Amino acid sequence: MRDKKDNATIDLPGFEEAFAPPPLPAEPKKLAPRPRRAALKQEQLELLDETDATGLPVWKRDDNLDLTGLPVWAPA
Repeated sequence: MRDKKDNATIDLPGFEEAFAPPPLPAEPKKLAPRPRRAALKQEQLELLDETDATGLPVWKRDDNLDLTGLPVWAPA
């Protein structure tokens, strides 16, 4: 046996609002289109140090540093 939809619930007091269709939204005001912002042009910044093809700084020999990059201790 098949269950049938109970339409009697709609007739009970207090259930009218639950089954009423939702109110239609008010018509939105038509706004003027926004002006487009001019895109900022990007530019390549020059790095402070000269770089090689990989983008790493070019190795420069410093007399105050050894080959590992640690400071050289001068004799006192």
